[in-house]
Amino acid sequence: MKYILLMSSTQSGVAGYHKWPQADRDAHMQVLGAIVKDLVESGEFVATQGLAQPAEAKLVRGERNGRPVTDGVFPEAKEFLLGYWIVDVATPERAYAIAGKISAAPGPGGVPTNMPIEVRAFASHGGGH
Repeated sequence: MKYILLMSSTQSGVAGYHKWPQADRDAHMQVLGAIVKDLVESGEFVATQGLAQPAEAKLVRGERNGRPVTDGVFPEAKEFLLGYWIVDVATPERAYAIAGKISAAPGPGGVPTNMPIEVRAFASHGGGH
């Protein structure tokens, strides 16, 4: 079963992260890298990717004169997607366990961040779609 694990935050949360001491940011990223390595080794890893800041995003709604209609950037968003992991696991509980490890990655002074990770199953639509 495939799941997407979504990490979201706010502008202030991201700003706070950038104020962490470099050693704490390095430790945080090292733990996340180790989680990916473990998932690759277990065969559960599908993909992961961090995303650009919301100021670089566009909201697209339909077309006009054959061109996409875009609604500028939306930095006013209260919360935005930072990145994701896609895993292929045997049970929902395994997806929750992986999300828990991601959430528990260390913050300043090694204290777990406990950042919320949204876990969503890929939809199953029957006919192979």
